[in-house]
Amino acid sequence: MTISSLHITHAPLARLARRARVTIAQGGLIAYPTSSCFGLGCDPSNRRALKKLLALKGRPQNKGFIIISNDFSQFRPYLQPVHNKLLEPALATWPGPHTWLLPASNKAMALLKGKHPNIAVRVEGHSSTRRLLSFVKQPLVSTSANPSGKHPYKTGRDCHRRFGKNVLILPGRVGRNKTPSSIHDLTTGQKIR
Repeated sequence: MTISSLHITHAPLARLARRARVTIAQGGLIAYPTSSCFGLGCDPSNRRALKKLLALKGRPQNKGFIIISNDFSQFRPYLQPVHNKLLEPALATWPGPHTWLLPASNKAMALLKGKHPNIAVRVEGHSSTRRLLSFVKQPLVSTSANPSGKHPYKTGRDCHRRFGKNVLILPGRVGRNKTPSSIHDLTTGQKIR
């Protein structure tokens, strides 16, 4: 299901939001603007969607993915219980371009966490991405829209050329951030990226 950038600018927002929700619910992939590039997203609890995303990007299965949301509570099924005091450094940076590694629960699929004992989570700060998250009413896997090892795409047109009908492309412009989100390990405090 693909909508070119030209068509999407004329589609009513409510209809587009429904299409995004349906695409995600059916195990599909979406491309959308983020703070630094276009992102690719899917339902983090859908094995078929995660496999599609790995194949589309040519991404190694052992790397794991980032999950984004507007609300930290939506991450709970994917995480081990974490004391609020330990969460303070992460909560102080959200919403914003800061990703934190937290201990994964047993329910988090290996496809989601890769070879790691942690899950990467971010309470999103980019306004366009936050609107998308409020429309779909669930967390999303978020990874840069590009084949693994290549530069991320900056426009819906680039996504359309590369991914065609394999992805629902949502409209918008990327933010002004020049780099992707920072990544910190909550347990060790170490900055990973």
